[in-house]
Amino acid sequence: MTDRILISDLHFFARHGLFAEEEALGQRFVVSLVLELDLSRAGASDAMEDSVHYGEVVATTEAIVTQRRFKLIEALAEAIASDVLDGFPLVQRITVRVAKPGAPIPLASGLVAVEIERGRT
Repeated sequence: MTDRILISDLHFFARHGLFAEEEALGQRFVVSLVLELDLSRAGASDAMEDSVHYGEVVATTEAIVTQRRFKLIEALAEAIASDVLDGFPLVQRITVRVAKPGAPIPLASGLVAVEIERGRT
């Protein structure tokens, strides 16, 4: 059985991207996470130590997105996955989606996103 904690559509302003304008002006990024772990003990005990504090996961994600700089959203997603797996040992697998709604590409409208899955070996 795989249980999940879902954290969806976190909006951040940051300065990631290949182009100097992206670093200078910044833009919005939208991050969603799926944390896979066994939640049966937490369901039975009603104790935080048997689960993952999603507020702390959000704070970890916010620090990575807003305090570090990446050229590629692929690298940003990888850093989030790595830090969450390192900092929250109950998480067995994570899916990270990073969307860049204002990507500098010639489209009338649209969304560019990267989604990765990582797990413990």
